[in-house]
Amino acid sequence: MATNVKVVGTDLRQVTIKVNPGTYLTEILEQACAKLKVPSDKYLLKHKQRQLDLSQTFRTSGLIPGARLELVVRSKTPSVVNVAIQLPAPESALFPPHGRVSEKLPSDFTIWQILRQFESGKASAGKSLNITARGIPLTNNGTQAGSGQLYYEIPNIVIENRTLSTFVDFQRTLSQLGYNSGGVLMRLSFQKTDRPLSDAMREIQEYFKSEEEGSAPQKTDESGTRGDSTSTSEPSATPSEGHSSASAPSETAPQPITTQEAPTAQDTSGTDAMDTSEGTSPGHRPVTIFSAPASSTPVAALRQDSEEDFAPDISHAKAHQKLLKSLGENKRLLSDRELEEKAAAEEAKVAAVKSIQIKVRFPDNFSAEWTFGPEDTGASLYTEVRSIMANSSTSFKLMLPGARIVIKDDGSSTLIKGYRLSTNTLVNFTWDDSVPADVRRQPFLKSSAAGQAQKVVVPDVPVVEVKQGEQSAPVQAPPPKNDGEGSGFKKPKWLKGFGKK
Repeated sequence: MATNVKVVGTDLRQVTIKVNPGTYLTEILEQACAKLKVPSDKYLLKHKQRQLDLSQTFRTSGLIPGARLELVVRSKTPSVVNVAIQLPAPESALFPPHGRVSEKLPSDFTIWQILRQFESGKASAGKSLNITARGIPLTNNGTQAGSGQLYYEIPNIVIENRTLSTFVDFQRTLSQLGYNSGGVLMRLSFQKTDRPLSDAMREIQEYFKSEEEGSAPQKTDESGTRGDSTSTSEPSATPSEGHSSASAPSETAPQPITTQEAPTAQDTSGTDAMDTSEGTSPGHRPVTIFSAPASSTPVAALRQDSEEDFAPDISHAKAHQKLLKSLGENKRLLSDRELEEKAAAEEAKVAAVKSIQIKVRFPDNFSAEWTFGPEDTGASLYTEVRSIMANSSTSFKLMLPGARIVIKDDGSSTLIKGYRLSTNTLVNFTWDDSVPADVRRQPFLKSSAAGQAQKVVVPDVPVVEVKQGEQSAPVQAPPPKNDGEGSGFKKPKWLKGFGKK
């Protein structure tokens, strides 16, 4: 439920910020600084002399509705944050047992500087990592297609429930994301784009040029002796194992890089050896994969609505009175014939459905959508889900929301007729109780499937002017009757005759 908090600036000016349970405290800080016209990177939030963890949401911060927050000046000296990156396969095999690399970095480092630091810093321990300059050839069903030109693979960072996958996101610092102390875990994957690698390298070099110059002194002497491409010099575009060598990134905003909607692209070099056989096996239907939302705040809560839209008018009152009148009327029960006709109409409605789209929402907030026909069963849905899972041997359940009905993994009941699914449906993925916690924390999707993820595009709702009905004139209450000669006291009838002469 939406509420609001009050933020008091250093000059005692006060602003009100609307929040909901999923709003991050960093968003509250940015909105308050925007209203107070001060830079958000120079301030922190305090509540009752306690500094708040800006990486938390309003629900987990312990704040109450209407809380009064104070804007305090941030220290100019950046703090140290322990940053860990969960690498995807096959890079994770280079760092057993968990496939992670960690290093202590300043809180004013941007996400791009962090990725470049892990490529060539001491955290990689001399092992070759290519994160920011990956290239992959265009493939079709595991075979090379086209001229063999390399296309850029952009990093995709997931921090808790937030996804960072654009160059604008990579310019944000740890402090801007709310991490000023402690540690943070970043889950790394890669997303294929339709931009040639050479064009992307030129744009990166200009886009992150200033950041690369600032992060160069942070690199260790050992990495410099190895000759890793960590300086701001121009990189070579020679591919290595299906990926290009690391390059120096860039300042001018490049054109947006869009995800290709091609069949499952797979590296011919064998980097995705775990999933190349299943992702293109015959019998699988086309799938559309959507990436996790960048913010836990619903899009509807971010819209700027007018307060007049929620003010009731005379039409709402008439509709409410009409509803109360209909509920108060006596209604007879349906006869047996009417019940049979109603059941037959429902059966005809289900039989008329030729196909439906089922979207499965996964634990990491990614989702996938398939199209199913009248003959498809619950086993068909389970098979499609397992085809994109990184660990398909684990047990899980698919549940319909609201009714908590579990779709069984068998061929006895069809999806449309057996489970009465007549429209597009959302299904929730739930782990079985026997699955250990460490397996649940691993990346859910295969790297080839996660690379095809695209953002959910919310269409703009057109603004329609609603003409208000004529307002009825207010009815004045009749003046109170007063028989007590102006005193406000009503004289009883048996007392009226005593005053007459």
